[in-house]
Amino acid sequence: MKPISMKRPLCFLLAFLLSFCIIPQTVPLSAGTRQAASLNENELYIQPSARMRESPAKQAASLNENELYARSAVLMDADSGRVLFGKDAQNPMPMASTTKIMTCILTLEHATLDDVVPVSAYAAKMPDVQLHISQGEHYRLEDLLYSLMLESHNDSAVAIAEHVGGSVEGFAQMMNEKAQSIGCTDTFFLTPNGLDASAAVEQPDGTTATKVHSTTAADLARILSYCIKRSPQKETFLNITRTASHSFCNLEVAKDGSVSQGARSFSCVNHNAFLHMMDGALTGKTGFTGNAGYCYVGALENGGRTFVIALLACGWPNHKTWKWKDAKKLFQYGMDHYRQVDITDYNYTAQPIPVENGAGDGRLLSTRVMLQPLVRQKEQTMLLSENDRVEIRAKLPETLQAPVQKGMRLGSLEYTVNGTYTARMPVYAPDGVAKRTLLWYFQLVLSRYFYPYLV
Repeated sequence: MKPISMKRPLCFLLAFLLSFCIIPQTVPLSAGTRQAASLNENELYIQPSARMRESPAKQAASLNENELYARSAVLMDADSGRVLFGKDAQNPMPMASTTKIMTCILTLEHATLDDVVPVSAYAAKMPDVQLHISQGEHYRLEDLLYSLMLESHNDSAVAIAEHVGGSVEGFAQMMNEKAQSIGCTDTFFLTPNGLDASAAVEQPDGTTATKVHSTTAADLARILSYCIKRSPQKETFLNITRTASHSFCNLEVAKDGSVSQGARSFSCVNHNAFLHMMDGALTGKTGFTGNAGYCYVGALENGGRTFVIALLACGWPNHKTWKWKDAKKLFQYGMDHYRQVDITDYNYTAQPIPVENGAGDGRLLSTRVMLQPLVRQKEQTMLLSENDRVEIRAKLPETLQAPVQKGMRLGSLEYTVNGTYTARMPVYAPDGVAKRTLLWYFQLVLSRYFYPYLV
């Protein structure tokens, strides 16, 4: 009988043991840090895609601030909230009756148009401009909103505020909370009508400071952008502010609670002259007080783009028309130099990421597993000029630890425009990668033993 040779089993065992020395081993990360190790945050500038270059806007030379009468001004992309041009845009200043856009949108979001509003003595004694409502009278809330936005009546504003907020002070608190929620950090409301006002306000450190009713051009543009783009009541807001005229009567409220039409009749005419000055003019609100000067906030649509401007301290009597000249200049600048661009439409391919301890498949069970990240891009449009620089920062791990689940979020691509964060796109694993097991190593050794010429 031929003696049993031990050569082949020994070779097999030796190969199996050597495989554990040859194949790199790693210490698994904890579950909480497994996919977050070694983030690569190198910025990569990506040239615009061909689609962006097909119909470029005009070269966006800087608008000279001295060309504007307003002491503070902003041109904003209403969809993204990006400031396209600013002149002293972050300086808090009185804003007069442009305040009423916040009064209107807050009322639309917190009350019903058919509400019956009583008139207090305080509301009835507001200074001009007035609807001349009287103490004890009642009005339909919707009618007072037309009075507020078309004629800018100060007494209507107070009656609305007292009805919605319980008091002027309560409504002002609601206004400030709303402003904060939409990103207006330099705005302080004291009145619902925009009349010049100041108050002693306790600071976080316990001291007291005098604050005035004020906002910035950037915040004011941000508020109107919210009113026409993001508020659930945006359509009603536009319907009211674009109406040419509105007629109504006061209401008589009987002791049994029944409501009927009163004897006093009113007619309101829209005083936003800019609605007829440029094609695409969408909405707006004027304002004037002795401290604020002439102010204006307005919006214009053109070719799928929506621009918002805000002008503060744009002259005093006798310079009532200066705000219209500035408005035309800013809107025209926006239309000439900015076009709607999908900022994710840039040439970018994520680099493959090594998966340590990953069980490769195939006949040779590859010991080096690479995962190609999947970028699920969605359209993110904003107004850009030819001078704007878009950058992509890939926030992805340099390596991954097996196992990797299919569809697992690996990181993100962050888009910036001129250094300002603008959008984020998630990056996922297109396929799953299993972790190496003892069986996998056994199969690897077999493949190398029986197919050495393929290794």
